[in-house]
Amino acid sequence: MAKEVSVLPGEVRIFDRDAAVSYAHRWAFDRNPHYNNYDKLGGDCTNFASQCLFSGCGIMNHTPTFGWYYYDANRKAPAWTGVEYLYRFLTRTAPSPGPFAVQASAEELEPGDLVQLSFDGIRYSHSPVVVAAGRGEAKNAILLAAHSDDADNRPLGSYQYTAVRFLHITGVFSA
Repeated sequence: MAKEVSVLPGEVRIFDRDAAVSYAHRWAFDRNPHYNNYDKLGGDCTNFASQCLFSGCGIMNHTPTFGWYYYDANRKAPAWTGVEYLYRFLTRTAPSPGPFAVQASAEELEPGDLVQLSFDGIRYSHSPVVVAAGRGEAKNAILLAAHSDDADNRPLGSYQYTAVRFLHITGVFSA
């Protein structure tokens, strides 16, 4: 589990993609005992994605309700485990502590970024982590790690989805 890092307030720092991807590979087929497993409570994919993001940034946002944090199974922000909540947190427009992202194209993805999938065309319900992003046929060049149907190095093209959005992590706001 990453430790929170002290930096100057309001500073923007670089997201550690290598740390996020290393964490994804380490825990793709297992569960970190420091975090609850939500597989039987709607799925663990966004919890896993948040753990990977935290490993790459070391900063949580402790704002009640609208932040991005995890203390224990019952004290966590909706954005830590909810697909749509995480999307809204990452793409927020006002600076606040934690990672931030922009919606991007498949060609702009880098390891450590996120993909969100909709299986019904109505809502997004899966948040795999990009562990490799090669060029060429985008769906097969993007490899993912995920929980809830655990996977590592799974090609995006192997999923049956109706809509996809790509989130490129552009940095981390300090506390």
